[in-house]
Amino acid sequence: MSNIPPIIHKTRTQLVVEALREQILSGDIAGGEPLRQSAIAEQLNVSRIPVREALVQLEAEGLVNFEPHKGATATKLSVEQVTELFELRAMIESDLLAKAIPNLTEQDLEAAEAVLVQLELAFKLKESVASWSELNTRFHTRLYEAANRPHTLDVVHGLNTNCDRYIRLQLLFTGGIPTAEREHRILLELCKDRDVQKATDLLRLHILHAADSITQLVEQKIKS
Repeated sequence: MSNIPPIIHKTRTQLVVEALREQILSGDIAGGEPLRQSAIAEQLNVSRIPVREALVQLEAEGLVNFEPHKGATATKLSVEQVTELFELRAMIESDLLAKAIPNLTEQDLEAAEAVLVQLELAFKLKESVASWSELNTRFHTRLYEAANRPHTLDVVHGLNTNCDRYIRLQLLFTGGIPTAEREHRILLELCKDRDVQKATDLLRLHILHAADSITQLVEQKIKS
């Protein structure tokens, strides 16, 4: 019985959030596109109340903008946003990893590796693109949790949510998957070796290299 996962009851608002988040992150809803509450409510067969609540939550995640006289729109791709978000990630996550490595147990490392195997399998399937960022975040989180900095980890998760669609774009359109796979594997080995300096240097470069390729991609999409 212990292997049966608990049943999770999701509210209508949660279901609307997940549906809209997926459409924005996948590009089905383009940046700048109006998000009309009545149309969304009809499409998802719910009232306008959970739609309104979902849009407020997605605004907090950086995926929706509320503009005067225009209402809610999907957030546009922004080079400036990429630069800021990924520089913050590089700074905060490398510090978290440095604090975590001395505390990592064999169980932590095994759990991180198990997630990494799942991520590598997901990378091989385009239909699994929706799980890429979640598994990527879970892998990094397994390494960071040993730092025992829950508030900092909350900040990292917020940044990852805002980076999510950019990371998907990078992996889908810039051929970033082989590099990501290789760097994740090396990072895990450096953590096993307790090499704080090399692990944090690699993590910083891993994040900033992603930012560089995403910036080039965003610039192309803005021009097109």
